[in-house]
Amino acid sequence: MKHIAFGILGAATLGFMASAASAGTLDTVKQKGFIQCGVSTGLAGFSAPDDKGDWKGIDADFCRAVAAAVFGDGSKVKFTPLSAKERFTALQSGEIDILSRNTTWTSNRDSALGLDFVGVTYYDGQGFMINAKKLPGVNSALQLSGAAVCVQSGTTTELNLADYFKKNKMEYNPVVFEKLEEVNAAYDAGRCDAYTTDQSGLYGIRLTLSSPADHVVLPEIISKEPLGPAVRQGDDQWAHVARWTYFALLNAEEAGITQANIDEMKTSTDPNIQRLLGTEPDGKYGADLGLSNDWVVNIIKAVGNYGEMFERNVGSGSPLKIARGINALWTKGGLQYGPPIR
Repeated sequence: MKHIAFGILGAATLGFMASAASAGTLDTVKQKGFIQCGVSTGLAGFSAPDDKGDWKGIDADFCRAVAAAVFGDGSKVKFTPLSAKERFTALQSGEIDILSRNTTWTSNRDSALGLDFVGVTYYDGQGFMINAKKLPGVNSALQLSGAAVCVQSGTTTELNLADYFKKNKMEYNPVVFEKLEEVNAAYDAGRCDAYTTDQSGLYGIRLTLSSPADHVVLPEIISKEPLGPAVRQGDDQWAHVARWTYFALLNAEEAGITQANIDEMKTSTDPNIQRLLGTEPDGKYGADLGLSNDWVVNIIKAVGNYGEMFERNVGSGSPLKIARGINALWTKGGLQYGPPIR
């Protein structure tokens, strides 16, 4: 019994040591002075460099929001472009501090791969795009039996594609590439009859094609693709910082707090707004996260609220012009819902 007790104690000690060893990302980030953010190799609206090399998109802005929460400065972030195949290894190995790369939250990734998803920044679903001039009679994905379909390897997209055609007893020829740019080029060159990925991605990719007007996104949505940032498992404090940054973006939009009125809102007597913005007497919600009490103020000054991020990058203020739809706040019929800060 004594040996068993010592064995249990030893296992518990090793477990604690392993947990402690994997913790401390917030301290590490503060010491080096920036956040290393893993993004895509270039997906319009989510993470793509502009003509000046500055990264734009919802995913890039989320990392700026976390940087603002930690440092009070949204520019304290460096971006690492990653392919779908590279992204998980980069996070697991510590090459990046956070993965914010249009990544679908799944059970396998949330368990076996050691990821800890912090929220759903964009509710999406997989769709199909075709060149309507080459396939003039096709208006449904159910008409694609026998088609060559461009798809990126190492993604849920590839698996969903197989499931969809099997379920509907259709044949298809997968044209698979590891890198997004390779898939885009193959489709644009006419090597495939259809292109499949997240529907939001199709709208962005269409803008990059040689003749965007020739291409149509078909109506079918064949999967659930809750896209969101992830951190490594075993570091609760860092996960809390990232998760509550996301919730702060949602709560700010719900409260009507924007980049334009943030300084005015700091004088509000509304207890909910005071807690959110750290102006409540003796408030310590920021300190509980290891941040300053004005962490939300810093986030909003850096990137605005969630609605502002959405509209600027993929919504009405962007070339994509995607409707909010299910990404609207819960108060407006959508799924975006931020737990209270109190």
